[in-house]
Amino acid sequence: MAVRMELSRILIREVAEFQLIELREADVEGESRRSFPIVIGLPEAQAIERRLKGIPIKRPQTHDLLANVIRELGGKLESITINDLSEHTFFATLQVRREQGEVINIDSRPSDAIALGVAESVSIYVAEHVLEAAQSGTGPESEP
Repeated sequence: MAVRMELSRILIREVAEFQLIELREADVEGESRRSFPIVIGLPEAQAIERRLKGIPIKRPQTHDLLANVIRELGGKLESITINDLSEHTFFATLQVRREQGEVINIDSRPSDAIALGVAESVSIYVAEHVLEAAQSGTGPESEP
């Protein structure tokens, strides 16, 4: 089962090699909302921040390009899911609906999936086992 999450914060430190985003449960009220950080690269963090702040750019960035390709091929991004972890690495998929109605899952890094998801205003989900591992402190805090 997947849990709907929201991007609760982004921490950009341009002098560091890594940036942090934090995902938090979306459908729970109060202090009991589970959350966890993911380490991402600076370009992905900046792309997410630009989207959140509504900062326009003159030319399409990588995430814009992917959104355009999906759309031009007749698809629609439905959601993203952080679906697994292995050896301290999160894994994600894009759920794309084809014109014929079929939903396909496309492998993605979580940072790219989240940047695309923010750009397309789609829901972010995390598999329950990933969320549990992140909460127990045994899960990863980075991605390749």
